[in-house]
Amino acid sequence: MSAYDRLYRRSLADPVGFWAEAAAEIDWFKPWDKVVDDSRAPFYRWFAGGELNNCYNALDRHVAGGRADQVALIYDSPVTATGAPSPSARCSS
Repeated sequence: MSAYDRLYRRSLADPVGFWAEAAAEIDWFKPWDKVVDDSRAPFYRWFAGGELNNCYNALDRHVAGGRADQVALIYDSPVTATGAPSPSARCSS
């Protein structure tokens, strides 16, 4: 069984545990109180009570991790078949 198949099966067998483990891999300013709040089903709230900053997780944490000199954004257009690192999109503090 492939690694993907194992992960997929686990996500089905234990979705709360699976997503809690996945969410623990990013930085949270405030941890969640509950992985999924189903008190108003079908209007579910994932990671209820938690606070994070998507920009921080997408960029800033990598700068802090020593990757500030790497390209942070690559322009890739399927329309024009062009692509290149964006010179203004390097990680910086």
